[in-house]
Amino acid sequence: MAERTAILGYIPRKSFMHSLTGTTKLIMMVTASIAAMLGFDTRFLVLMVFVSVFLWVSSRIELAKLKVVLWLILILMILNNIMIFVFAPQYGTEIYGTTTQLWQITPRYTVTAEQLFYQLNVTLKYFAVLPIALLFIVTTSPSEFASSLNRVGIPYKVSYSVSLALRYIPDVQREYREISQAQQARGVDTSRDVSFSTRVKNSASILLPLLLSSLEHIETISTAMELRGFGKANRRTWYTIRPLRTRDWVAIVASIALLGLAAALIWVNGGRFYNPFI
Repeated sequence: MAERTAILGYIPRKSFMHSLTGTTKLIMMVTASIAAMLGFDTRFLVLMVFVSVFLWVSSRIELAKLKVVLWLILILMILNNIMIFVFAPQYGTEIYGTTTQLWQITPRYTVTAEQLFYQLNVTLKYFAVLPIALLFIVTTSPSEFASSLNRVGIPYKVSYSVSLALRYIPDVQREYREISQAQQARGVDTSRDVSFSTRVKNSASILLPLLLSSLEHIETISTAMELRGFGKANRRTWYTIRPLRTRDWVAIVASIALLGLAAALIWVNGGRFYNPFI
């Protein structure tokens, strides 16, 4: 039940991505993010998109499991492209040094092939990085997530805090659903049968009980951790930590190789941008 209703959390499966250690997946996510940010070589970004799609398919995670998050990302991506064109409609021509006019909206807002190509690269960056970042979250259990962060040098107190936050997401969603059902039983309708403004107004009556319940949980957890002496020692062991195996080293080497390729393309292209217009 929790798996079906969770917006963003660990989804257990038997796949290649799940078999990798949290440390490996963390390195993959970091190297992929850096590689995508280094340059705007369309060929490399397309390669990264194919790699991301392949990893997603191999993980056996259905898109419907993350539809809320994916819709938010899509909206953000569209808004980002709109804002780029609104505030810098000729940025592409400045980067590539040519102007290929397609059609004119106003003297300021002229659509050019260079601008569309630049914004295509921006969009490809989303598809190159976000699938790997989401896979890191949904294929790594919170406990292993914490151990992987600690393994790369992050203090275990911070690592454990991140783990608790991820572990609490399904609990918050479950409590919200239970409070919502209780409120509806009292006549507070938050379904689609009422107007959007009414739903927003009625949903506000759910937030206060949810906030109070969350604070109560936080106090209970913090008290339990304090009674068990959490944070007393400078180091700690992890129950879920796993040694790196051959497949982990292969994935790490492949990730570093992609990062090296991204850096090499900057030298080949004479800069961060691949220019097909010259």
